[in-house]
Amino acid sequence: MIRRNLTLLGATGTIGMNTLDVVAMYPELFRVVALTGQNQVERLATQCRQFKPRYAVVLDESRAQELRHLLADTETEVLCGEHALEEVASLPEVDTVMAAIVGAAGLKPALAAARAGKRILLANKETLVMAGRFFMQAVRRGGATLLPIDSEHNAVFQCMPDAYSGDLAAHGVHRILLTASGGPFRTRPVETLAAVTPAEAVAHPNWVMGRKISVDSATMMNKGLEVIEAHWLFNARADQIEVVIHPQSIVHSMVEYLDGSVLAQMSNPDMRTPIAHALAYPDRIAAGVPRLDLPRIGQLTFEAPDTRRFPCLALAYQALAAEGGAPTVLNAANEVAVEAFLGHRIPYPAIAETLSHCLERLAGRTAGELADLVAIDQEARLVAEAYIARR
Repeated sequence: MIRRNLTLLGATGTIGMNTLDVVAMYPELFRVVALTGQNQVERLATQCRQFKPRYAVVLDESRAQELRHLLADTETEVLCGEHALEEVASLPEVDTVMAAIVGAAGLKPALAAARAGKRILLANKETLVMAGRFFMQAVRRGGATLLPIDSEHNAVFQCMPDAYSGDLAAHGVHRILLTASGGPFRTRPVETLAAVTPAEAVAHPNWVMGRKISVDSATMMNKGLEVIEAHWLFNARADQIEVVIHPQSIVHSMVEYLDGSVLAQMSNPDMRTPIAHALAYPDRIAAGVPRLDLPRIGQLTFEAPDTRRFPCLALAYQALAAEGGAPTVLNAANEVAVEAFLGHRIPYPAIAETLSHCLERLAGRTAGELADLVAIDQEARLVAEAYIARR
């Protein structure tokens, strides 16, 4: 297996920490060149002491000064700002970039990695939701390799034919089935959802995730964003992507072929499995994850999602059908609404209400270039904030 030189964007988040867990098992296979973080400076400093990267990056100068103080006796150089993120994502000595910055902030460094022709392990779904067309163009033009990290898309990737060319029918594929746990409110009476608290929404039954993505899982916006992701990753139409609720989170997704065969990727719900797959691809390495014990699990169940309970999922399909800037509007409005909910500024059902308002208000926005999408993103955030403020 080829030794990989890594930049890890978003090292202090859940994906970042799981990535470093895997990397630590194979010091002979992976060298960490750069680590980036945002607010958790002490954690980033601890990671730098363990993995000894050449660079560490934070966005804020005051945090950069703090990090420099914590790493004063090391050889790690501390950089600061958005430009520094793009710089470490495109370093000549780096061949692999884990793109795990949450939210719209991850777009520019992921694009920099694509333009530089890197092997990109994409965990930042907003990159494809916001700017799928532009990002995929950058991947092709830069000669980059794109490997999905989301457990669902990684599962689809593993179930696809070798050398998939982007044409489902030509490879005998009928549809993609994305599984979803249903989150913590799958069986909760719909009429009680207005009383949901942030603490309840972030308590995912199967996965350990950050607060924002946990809320997205509860609303199933996470799955809606993944539908849009799958559209770009696999060149699939909306009607070729189906969401199925699977509470056990053992089957991570499936691919159905024209002959009726359905291939599924199964494993325990642990992000180290897709991370290890992508880090080593096309080889395989152990991920440090317990083996799947099907007799202990007993049974696997599936059900269709209820869009009355999960209106955000329907809004995501609506945004994908509208094309143009609609997915960008959806993502931006969702980031604002989830932050407002976590801050106790709006009730849980108002997340979907905010998204619906923004999609209706900003319908028809188009983007001829990346700068247009950035402008749409900012406009959607302002519209969402104004809607929340006057509720």
